[in-house]
Amino acid sequence: MFENLLGRDSEKHALTAFLAGVGDRGGATSLVGDAGIGKSTLLRAAAQHAEGLGFGVIDTAGVASERALPLAGLHQLLMPVLGKLDTLAPAQRRVLLTAFGMYDGPPPELFLIALAALNLLSEAASERPLLLVVDDVQWLDEPSETVLTFVARRVGRDPIAVLGAFRSGHEGPFATAGFPELIVRGLDEEAARQVLAANAADLGSTAREEILRTSLGNPLALVELPAAWRAAGAPVTRGGAQIPALTARLERTFAGRLPELPQLTRDLLLVAALATRDELPEILAAASTLAGVHATVEDLEPAVRATLIQLDTVRIAFCHPLIRSAVELSESLGRRLAAHGALAGAVGAETYRRTWHRAHSIVGTDDGVADDLDAGHTLALSRGSVISAIWALERSAELTVDSARRGRRRLLAAEHAFGLGRPEIVGRLVTAVTHDEPSTMEQARIELLRETLNEVPPGDTARVLRLCESARDAHRAGDTGLALDLLNVAALRCWWADTGMESRAEVARALDELSEAIADPRHLAALACTEPILRGVEVSERLARLAPESIDDPAALRLIGTAAHAVGDQVTAAAYLDRAENLLRERGQMGLLPLVLGVQCAVRLDLGDWVRIDAALEEGRRIAAETDQAFWGDGQIINEARLAGLRGDLDRALDLADQSFAHPIFNASNVFLACAQLARGYALLSAGRHSEAFDAFLIAFDPTSSSFHPRERIAAIMFVAETARHAGRVAEAREVIGRLEKVAEITPAPMLHLHLRYARAVLADDSEAESLFETALAAPELTRWPWVRARTELAFGTWLRRQRRNTESRAPLRSAAIVFDAIGAAAWSRLAAAELRAAGERPRIAPQDNPLTLLSPQEFQIATLAARGLSNREIGERLFLSHRTVGSHLYRLFPKLGITTRAQLSDRLNTTPPESGTTSSPGR
Repeated sequence: MFENLLGRDSEKHALTAFLAGVGDRGGATSLVGDAGIGKSTLLRAAAQHAEGLGFGVIDTAGVASERALPLAGLHQLLMPVLGKLDTLAPAQRRVLLTAFGMYDGPPPELFLIALAALNLLSEAASERPLLLVVDDVQWLDEPSETVLTFVARRVGRDPIAVLGAFRSGHEGPFATAGFPELIVRGLDEEAARQVLAANAADLGSTAREEILRTSLGNPLALVELPAAWRAAGAPVTRGGAQIPALTARLERTFAGRLPELPQLTRDLLLVAALATRDELPEILAAASTLAGVHATVEDLEPAVRATLIQLDTVRIAFCHPLIRSAVELSESLGRRLAAHGALAGAVGAETYRRTWHRAHSIVGTDDGVADDLDAGHTLALSRGSVISAIWALERSAELTVDSARRGRRRLLAAEHAFGLGRPEIVGRLVTAVTHDEPSTMEQARIELLRETLNEVPPGDTARVLRLCESARDAHRAGDTGLALDLLNVAALRCWWADTGMESRAEVARALDELSEAIADPRHLAALACTEPILRGVEVSERLARLAPESIDDPAALRLIGTAAHAVGDQVTAAAYLDRAENLLRERGQMGLLPLVLGVQCAVRLDLGDWVRIDAALEEGRRIAAETDQAFWGDGQIINEARLAGLRGDLDRALDLADQSFAHPIFNASNVFLACAQLARGYALLSAGRHSEAFDAFLIAFDPTSSSFHPRERIAAIMFVAETARHAGRVAEAREVIGRLEKVAEITPAPMLHLHLRYARAVLADDSEAESLFETALAAPELTRWPWVRARTELAFGTWLRRQRRNTESRAPLRSAAIVFDAIGAAAWSRLAAAELRAAGERPRIAPQDNPLTLLSPQEFQIATLAARGLSNREIGERLFLSHRTVGSHLYRLFPKLGITTRAQLSDRLNTTPPESGTTSSPGR
């Protein structure tokens, strides 16, 4: 219990307060500190305190030797609650059983495993609050730490507390998730002296003072260094120690006990230190092989008496992790190799573990073990441990005799690292592969991998041409898929930055040479991103021959949606991206979701489907962080900036735009700079600073500016016309629009043509304006673009009022105000209301209890899904939340909306804008 801890008052108060805060809400806290600093002691005290409060406690600890076993840590953590598997939906029950090798089936997605684990723990917490205690998080296997982090992020509405302890310097997902941290430091002098007095009473004052200085308040050092002093005589260095040196000294202190042990006991300890499981029968069998004599439990008793290990009937546990590492460091390389060989023979039928130990028992090459490692890396992938698979392939390559096979294995490992977003691993492996005499095909794969290294800026023309050359090499070698992948990254370079007409034309020519791949979505996306204007007709025709409901591959849907977005067909883009989002959620494939949500936000901004943007932005950032995709998380800043500008939040929009211009990656990308420039213009326009806004928009149309992008400038057409009219700079705007009229002759882009119709009307002389407004409003596709329609109605109504045709102006102004209210465009709604008042009509007062303003983005997301008839479990599966968290959100949002039943949600959330006098859903 806490009261027995010396010098830990602040930690006691922090942990007590943390546990006291767990009622119907949960949370997570990290304990961070150096080896031996007392994290484990604090965890045990917290667990005892929690039990006294009525918590159920589940604890586990990472073990260094088990990091190679995917999901071993999670299996250990969930063991006490596996009896509740029957409370899960059948699909989630199968996911966990399959993940733990208890059910045959295809490997489940890691985040489906995580969601099933979350729901299982949530069910367990329905009976009483639950405390999860995880020590040595730094030694959990990779997928287990990912799942633990996923769970810890989502227990806010469940009575579940998570305490995770790890060493300073750990950079895994749990450590970087942003949970509150309790930094565990050394004991103060008073407490340190008390601990030392209890452990070094027989030593003289000089020895005690030296140990006190050396220990830096580390409790383990205060206990163990006196014993080392007695054994060897003043083993500590005068003048104090740095933390890493102290850790090494403690390891040497533990190692100093080993020579006193019988050799067979040392053999057993070495095997236990290297074992991937702490199972006693396996350790005894391997030690017997290593020693050449039969080892028994009695042979471990000397280590128990030396307080190095603890035993029960089936397991062996080191008293401190430093003892394990001390045992390893005290033995020669030859002994460690022999111990791994003995373990390989003792693990029985578990091929993966046997191969892992064999791989650690070899110096030099061994093609047999290399082949087994290569074959076994797929098991690691199936359990969600990409890092383990990379290690298996890399070690397999090191054991391989043939240079070509060695290179292939390294290349495959590099490709997995590429998919994982680990450029430092990719770089190391690519460098190694270049020494393995790669073939032409492999060289092309290397070129693709180099894209993750950011070796050259996005606008580098030579790099684009090199990628095209490599794509042709791959095509000639018969790998059309690799050729498409290479041309896709070349196309993205053309999209992100100005690589020049020559390079864009070269990418398009290389794509034309792949006629057999024209039905591949990668071909369509690459062509659209490379030449969205010049090849817009072809891309649009190909899009018209496709249907989203006929495609079940989320990656393909994302590519097609991106192609539609690139050519300005946002309605089609929304259809494909929405289906991609739904399938990704159903399948638990979170990795691609931030990218899909990011493009969706841009599409919804243009269409006027602003209702869902806030939730998508929030979720996109969160999932990008969870899946280690910082680029896509940071990339949301552009959508945030544009949305803030359009909503009239001047300061926030300008601040976010400035952040984009200063970003080390975004400031080299024309597409990001163009969007940041648009955000500035939107914000200045919303603030009524029309001349400044016009100047801001004008930059987006200047081909010599780094903020110029041939596709993104389309989103500014309406605004450059409006600000020009207000600022008295119509002639300048007409010149810009005239250039775009020529662009419109060669591309059918709906967004371009809708914006141009608006601009023609706004910039026209009074004698032509009315007919041009009527033409713009008569466009049948405008019903799918509520934002553009409402803006056109506002401009038309304003023009009519200024022609003193007040009665006629009211209908379009009224319609515009209703749409602006519905999509959350409050600044524009106020403008429409002001025009209505000037036209002699008292505007409808926008409801003050609009769900958009009453609910958080996540609450609105949950309420919308519930209104569609989804159950709590179904909503949880879509949003990667426990069903109890969903229920808790609904319980809290009902009073906010003034409703009492689920059936009332649909009517209460009816905020959809009208479609030409009737009701429609924005962007649908």
